[in-house]
Amino acid sequence: MSASDQISDAASQGRGGWLFNQPYVLLSIAAFCWAGNAIVGRLAAGHIPPVTLAFLRWFLAFLIILPMAWKYLKRDWNAIRASLGTMILISFTGISVFTSLQYWSLEHTTALNTLLLQSAGPLFVAAWSLALLGVRLTLAQAIGVLVSLTGVLVILLHGDLTAIAKIDFNKGDLIFTVALLIFGLYTVMSSRRPAMHDLSFVTFTFGCGSAVLIPALIAELLWRPAMELNASNLLSVIYVAVFPSTIAYLCYNRGVHLIGANRAAPFFHVVPAFGSVMAIVFLGERPQIFHFIGFALVLTGVFVASRKPTAAPG
Repeated sequence: MSASDQISDAASQGRGGWLFNQPYVLLSIAAFCWAGNAIVGRLAAGHIPPVTLAFLRWFLAFLIILPMAWKYLKRDWNAIRASLGTMILISFTGISVFTSLQYWSLEHTTALNTLLLQSAGPLFVAAWSLALLGVRLTLAQAIGVLVSLTGVLVILLHGDLTAIAKIDFNKGDLIFTVALLIFGLYTVMSSRRPAMHDLSFVTFTFGCGSAVLIPALIAELLWRPAMELNASNLLSVIYVAVFPSTIAYLCYNRGVHLIGANRAAPFFHVVPAFGSVMAIVFLGERPQIFHFIGFALVLTGVFVASRKPTAAPG
């Protein structure tokens, strides 16, 4: 990329304004969208086959974002082609495989279980960061992850941490755990992506990820009944294409780009926190004292873990 292109890129991204350079706000928006995805994915289970939902999600997201990204995608194509293997791996892990496994898991488990398991996300990111990049969690990051994880457990277990022994983990939970392991790889790999505009990155990964799903989609259509075209299913597809895909991934990838994978990973813990808020707002559940305690622990842990390390004196 030439110097003039870099200046143009900085200027064009700068037009995103204040929000574009606020990683904590961006990561919180992504977490909010993903909390809704667990609920919608569970509602769609049994009505929309998992690969079908994953393919429609990413293909529609690709069509939504392509007009905005086209000029950047053309400009960045040489950078993409030079690192094509890495870009395909990123698309395959974070777009194709993770989403298909997530929706498959929701056919066999509850949204609550997936929200609880999602709290293990930072641990997988830390493991991949260590294995691939040699990057270790700082003491503050480790403490922050543990504090926010405790807050998640307080919320999901209604303040009774002993109730974790009563949770019934099943086939779906195992599938989702594998999905999280793969998403951890995506997070670490995306933090080492080639230099390009954010719109180029998400557009390529959305398009490549949906294309990779086509053989699995064909097999699913031969194996299972196709999705019925009704209002409920169409609304589910539109929701997952717009919010947990287009909006969330733009925000998440930009957040990772700004502060790195390990500092961004604790925001996984905000997902179940937002999920419980949605249950209060949309399902009429009454807020309890454990909600406030849990939220305080989650926010404290995320704050501690995502802070920029201070430089050592001297």
